[in-house]
Amino acid sequence: MSASGAAWASERADGERLARSYDVRGCTVVELSGDVDLATAGEIRVVLDEATAPNGTPHVVVDLRRTTFFDCTGLALLVRAEERMTQRAGRLGLVCAHAVTLRLMEIANLTGLLRPVPTLEQALERAA
Repeated sequence: MSASGAAWASERADGERLARSYDVRGCTVVELSGDVDLATAGEIRVVLDEATAPNGTPHVVVDLRRTTFFDCTGLALLVRAEERMTQRAGRLGLVCAHAVTLRLMEIANLTGLLRPVPTLEQALERAA
């Protein structure tokens, strides 16, 4: 599915969109939106698990540019997705330019593992 034709894969009862996935140049992009926290983790996990399933594309990029809040629950989701990709010899890319979220990754000593970049284009180039 192209980026323009992507549908939101998860939506809260209040209509807030949480996650959507779409394919770009052989990569699955999972775009998260709104709050990524304990209240939304279950729904987001479903979308990430589908994207990182053993029969999925070899590269997955998680795009955090539309998130408004991101806590340690979100970090746990990203680490889990990274582990799932490593198990199947794939790569996980991460798009993040939010200073507070990047600081949270630094404090948790995860920037080396997650390797965030500020743009989707950079993440797609890394995956190529």
